Amino acid sequence: MVKKIIIGFSIVLGIGLVAFIGWWIMLISAFGGFDKDYSITDLKNSFEKNKTEIYDLKKHYTEIVPKDKFIEIEFENNNTLGRFGIRDFNSNGPMFLEWDLEINTERMDSILKPIGWTRKTLNTLKEKLDNADCIQIESGEPTKIGFKRSGMGMYSFNVFDQPIPDDLIQQYNDSCTYILVNKRLVLEYGGGAIGSQCFYNMQ
Repeated sequence: MVKKIIIGFSIVLGIGLVAFIGWWIMLISAFGGFDKDYSITDLKNSFEKNKTEIYDLKKHYTEIVPKDKFIEIEFENNNTLGRFGIRDFNSNGPMFLEWDLEINTERMDSILKPIGWTRKTLNTLKEKLDNADCIQIESGEPTKIGFKRSGMGMYSFNVFDQPIPDDLIQQYNDSCTYILVNKRLVLEYGGGAIGSQCFYNMQ
């Protein structure tokens, strides 16, 4: 009888342990624990490889964003926006910002209409992002172009129209969040709400 109790307890304990390990692995995976960390060299190489496409993307985005708006957009895939934000350019007022928006819906049409965009606008933008091997873009100076995510963190290119003023170089070259490549290109890593705000791999 005691032996059966011990065996039963061992089975329950084993199942519980396996379930806990599985839950822990799922939690780590959800926060990007198994995602690739990109080095500074990785970002530099990708920019050089896709420079023409990145500048074409930047030019196109500048043309389609209304002059009085700031717009940020990230694609999860061809059918979903991972993040979409719109606000007046020179305003500290509230910003429209939502996650996981389905593209092919009437609601998306109603969101796009005030800025003069359509689903076709999104399709063209997604194609240009894919060509540049990127997933996200924000309007402004500099134009911030999201390269890849690692968990909640994002690796980005800050692409300037004009050379960075000397009095801003220190800000954009802190050897943590920002890495100055030249006066028109700054690499950036943002770790999200709970992650490190510095590049992991400085090589």
